Amino acid sequence: MAIETALRDDRGTVLPPVKRSLLSAPSRSDSAFRAVSYTAGATTVGIMLAVGLFLSVRAGNALSVSGISFLFEQRWSPETHQFGIAAVLFGTITIAVIAMCVGVPLAIGTALLLSEIVPGRMRSALVSLVDLMAAVPSVIYGLWGLFFLQENVIPVSEWISTYFGWIPFLSATDSTGHHLTEASSYTSSAFIAGIVVGLMVVPTQTSVMREAFSQAPVGEREAALALGSTRWGMIRTVVLPFGRGGIIGGTMLGLGRALGETIAVYLIISPIFTINWHVLTTGTNSVSALIALRYGEASEFGLSALMAAGLVLFIITLIVNFTASSIVARSRSGAETG
Repeated sequence: MAIETALRDDRGTVLPPVKRSLLSAPSRSDSAFRAVSYTAGATTVGIMLAVGLFLSVRAGNALSVSGISFLFEQRWSPETHQFGIAAVLFGTITIAVIAMCVGVPLAIGTALLLSEIVPGRMRSALVSLVDLMAAVPSVIYGLWGLFFLQENVIPVSEWISTYFGWIPFLSATDSTGHHLTEASSYTSSAFIAGIVVGLMVVPTQTSVMREAFSQAPVGEREAALALGSTRWGMIRTVVLPFGRGGIIGGTMLGLGRALGETIAVYLIISPIFTINWHVLTTGTNSVSALIALRYGEASEFGLSALMAAGLVLFIITLIVNFTASSIVARSRSGAETG
């Protein structure tokens, strides 16, 4: 880039314009920072590509045998070449959706509480507490869900099936169509696993949303209050629109973890290899739990089949993350969606 500068000699005659460059040579620190940033980004992308390539190579043997039926077969018997992830993939998505239904409202409410309601000194303590919850190992959540939460959720599941059983996936009936009344019929369900996973992702989602909400412009907050808006009115018209990108980003980040959660789901569910449309009743599965369950006893071909299942989960996670990135890019905090 350059600009033209007009010069005059001693007699006032205008000399031909001289182009002067506006580009400056970068400093050593800027060059080093740029090199480190590009290296870090390229390394991250390279690792992701390496993981995808590894899974693809190891899954090739199983996929060459099953073909496209791998996505639609419910049974899992690699030894007889009858295997697929339809059932476990359905369970994975079901648990993740339930987790989002539980986690997102809690995360938004907690983030608004920390950024808008709680006073400063108490806010710092609560923020630290919420952040520490994200560091609790997943096995602790799984044991808590198995031995404490499950027995307290069973009455809730029975109540939901009684009064909302007209919704197909919330009904709890046996093969003859009779309503299930035994408490054991509601244990180890996708509903219970989804609640536990939802509580696990709340701290991460809350942190992302809280940071977005706290960046809402003070001038716009004060302007809304000065015009007679209530606290909730100010939050609804200023904070939430400004934090739209943070809400989307936190939700998708939690969804990515919910899809891949292993230990907590493994401890709670009762694994089955058929699609269970009734989320309140016993029996479900997930891709990550399947890998944890069968990895130790798998043959060479069975291991290839597990790698194929991991490859599908890897691709789904990438799709979720790329979708979230595109949505956030078009819905930056404080900007209107186009």
